[in-house]
Amino acid sequence: MKTIVVCSGGLDSVSLACKVAAEADLLRLVTFDYGQRHAKEIDFARACGKRLGVPCDIVDISAVGKLLSGSALTDDVDVPDGHYAEDSMKLTIVPNRNAIMLTIAFGIAAAQGADAVATAVHGGDHFIYPDCRPEFVDAFEAMQKQALDGYADIRLYTPFVNIPKSAIVTEGARHNTPYAETWSCYKGGENHCGRCGTCVERREAFHLAGIPDPTVYDDPDFWRSAV
Repeated sequence: MKTIVVCSGGLDSVSLACKVAAEADLLRLVTFDYGQRHAKEIDFARACGKRLGVPCDIVDISAVGKLLSGSALTDDVDVPDGHYAEDSMKLTIVPNRNAIMLTIAFGIAAAQGADAVATAVHGGDHFIYPDCRPEFVDAFEAMQKQALDGYADIRLYTPFVNIPKSAIVTEGARHNTPYAETWSCYKGGENHCGRCGTCVERREAFHLAGIPDPTVYDDPDFWRSAV
């Protein structure tokens, strides 16, 4: 199955890229500059493509991102500390982000003759992000079948959609994912902050998976009180 992976450079999407490279035909990675507060994750996505020997397309939709205001990921709004289960994490929602990115990725896939677009939405995101839920995945794939009817038949591949992040860590380890070469932190400092929702979730996932976490955190113990 010739597959394009939407890769942010984070733990989930790099694990997915390694899984696809091992189990299918990885054509290329696609990552997005949507005006996020830092570009470190883009560098990690680019490095992932280089390691796997495939192109990594950087798609600039920053002009669109400027219009998706109100998020701590795109505006001058403090990134909240804590666990994803807290309502404060809704500040990290970028409205329609996955729908916009996947629409572009499906267009690229159709033009490149791919069979599938893979994205690393997972079960731990369901509480906060509506465009990471199974209902969204099913509806989006159905919409794309209509959008590309008669031109291309492309599957939306989401192997992590019903599993927690700890299971992604386990699966990624099976495919030798270089976790130290992934970036999750929303704050974009020299190290992972250890306090934002995605850092807390990342640290907890390694703990639950029983796999050593190679990540350097500025606050390595905050996650214990957050969860």
